[in-house]
Amino acid sequence: MVSIITPTFNRAYILDKAYESLKRQTSKNFEWIIIDDGSLDNTEELVNVWKNQENSFEITYFHQENGGKHRALNKGISLVKYDYVLILDSDDFLTDDAVEFIHKCIEEMQNEDGFAGFSGLKNLGGKTVSSSFKDEYIDCTNLERIKYGLNVDMAEVYKTEILRQYPFPEFEEEKFCSESAVWDKIAKDGYKIRWFNKVICNAEYIEDGLTRNLNEEFLAKNFLGFCHCTELFLKTRKGTQLLNRYGLFYKVAKLKGYSLRESAKLIKVPTFKMWMGVCYFKLRKLGKRILRGKN
Repeated sequence: MVSIITPTFNRAYILDKAYESLKRQTSKNFEWIIIDDGSLDNTEELVNVWKNQENSFEITYFHQENGGKHRALNKGISLVKYDYVLILDSDDFLTDDAVEFIHKCIEEMQNEDGFAGFSGLKNLGGKTVSSSFKDEYIDCTNLERIKYGLNVDMAEVYKTEILRQYPFPEFEEEKFCSESAVWDKIAKDGYKIRWFNKVICNAEYIEDGLTRNLNEEFLAKNFLGFCHCTELFLKTRKGTQLLNRYGLFYKVAKLKGYSLRESAKLIKVPTFKMWMGVCYFKLRKLGKRILRGKN
């Protein structure tokens, strides 16, 4: 069976989409764990109504002080009962056969070594990356996704034992740490994901979501987590990806009052590399503006 974790914060107005999609599942062999990250709306009352309805799956609700999605996931992972975990964001909903497909994958991969899990595709506003696939699936680590054209939001299913070995880092007084802090570390240690050419989740990027609000100012408010993820990024990427990250890091660090030299020291890179990254970052941004102007 599979455990589905939904971290949520003030999403009572949209959470029913996830619930209704779970009720429509062709396989009910799952549990649903809702981690309420300090909501101030009627999320708890709504979930209590659902728990009193006749469902063929168990619903667990846990309310905690607001601390960010990464803390909610750590708590959810500590509560799961089953061997595989799917993270279902509060503004996402599953296709009707998603759980059935997940169990099929679990059965097919039970004797495969070196895998942290597997993944289906997300339908993002009617668009997927399915055109990148020539076969039923692609096996690669999270760090190789750009190579295979898979560098978009996916619907990963991880082994519970793996997620418990790689908890999300938590920094005092910060409420955000990118999921890359875990996914990249798992990949760095050699674990692969089997990326299946099948949509199992529909996603919406709503106005109050992380995706739409992940800007430099937001990263500066969660600077220790951003530093942590940047250091991991620099250990696992190369080429222009590094230059671009140097530029982004300095732009965020500058908001915190750090100089170019101090910014380089924070992430343990030579100052000249940071300077090169800043130049590349600015030129890349200028190039995008020029291309937009031509269109």
